[in-house]
Amino acid sequence: MAVDAHLHELTEKHRALEQQIETELARPLADTLKIAELKKEKLRIKDEIAELEGRKGQSQVA
Repeated sequence: MAVDAHLHELTEKHRALEQQIETELARPLADTLKIAELKKEKLRIKDEIAELEGRKGQSQVA
C-alpha cells in the first residue's frame, strides 16, 4: 500500500502545480521563468507517476 500512498501524494502535488501554473498565467505580467520551472516539475512528477503505475501494474500481473 505504500505505493498507493506515494501515488496519491504525487497526484496531489501534480494538481497543486497545475493550479500554480494557472494562477501565474492569469497574472498580467506572468513570470515565464517561474512557469517554465513549474511545468518542468509537473512533468517530472507525471513521469514518476507513470513509472510507479507501470510497476504497480506489472506486480499485479505477476
